[in-house]
Amino acid sequence: MNKTQKLINTILGLIIGVVASAVYIMTAEPTVSWWDCGEYIATTSKLLVGHPPGAPTFQLIGRICSLFAGGDVTKVALCINCMSAVCSGLTIMLLYFTIVRLARKLVAKYGELNTPRFIAVLGSALVGAMAYAFSDTFWFSAVEGEVYAMSSFFTAVVFWAVLKWEEQADQPHALRWLILISFLIGTAIGVHLLNLLAIPAIVYVYYFKRWKKTTVKGFILSGIISVVLLALILFLIIPYIVNWAGAIEVFFVNSLGFPFNVGTIFYFVVLVGLIVFGIWFTYKKNKPVWNTVILSLLFLLVGYSTFFILVIRS
Repeated sequence: MNKTQKLINTILGLIIGVVASAVYIMTAEPTVSWWDCGEYIATTSKLLVGHPPGAPTFQLIGRICSLFAGGDVTKVALCINCMSAVCSGLTIMLLYFTIVRLARKLVAKYGELNTPRFIAVLGSALVGAMAYAFSDTFWFSAVEGEVYAMSSFFTAVVFWAVLKWEEQADQPHALRWLILISFLIGTAIGVHLLNLLAIPAIVYVYYFKRWKKTTVKGFILSGIISVVLLALILFLIIPYIVNWAGAIEVFFVNSLGFPFNVGTIFYFVVLVGLIVFGIWFTYKKNKPVWNTVILSLLFLLVGYSTFFILVIRS
């Protein structure tokens, strides 16, 4: 894209985001829908502990949005519902930009991006984004205080970020996009686990970018790797980072006789120390891939740390 095309594309994407957000805000629920929304709004406005596994990221952001009620408790629900509306509008905007990037790849096979092809690319993205914006299920989640609107936003921004990496993969410091994705996934865990389903798509984008000659074997192997990564995060990192802290705390208190919290502090000091050592070691040995892996784990845990709010508020 030339500068003019980029400007038009950016302006159109912003307009789509504003229009979608405006529609969702105007049609937002004035109070609550008759399911989990009441619980989410109540726990968010007071930073209480909701049903397991909890949604601390949603609650923290929702608490900020609830302050716009200006102390009027009758408006708290509407403010949190409007948060979902804005998240959904941003999702539609990111969907538009994502479709533009994918459509550009399709038309690139036929030559440069001239005016007719540029109009076709923008038109397809506009139709796709608006069709999804006014689809029944998405619109319903966009107007109520539930986690699915924010979860959709995180999924959209994660996939948009991996396409940004794909575009800049051959440039210096392109790996920063993969680290950002890890942080976003970690943060999104505090909203809903649905975001983890973006991992297979990320792996396949990485595979098709790095391996020019793709094979059926490589395709299947990439799928297996994506499932393994998903399982590691879902069944190892998410539960056991917390479980190990609890087990060590119990060992320090019951077996060694230390005061409360000493075991937990020891655990996190060791964990941070191992990560810092791994980053330093891989940097000194010039191992950029492993350095990126450890940095990604670090930022995943930083995003996941929003779950501390459940322990603090309980």
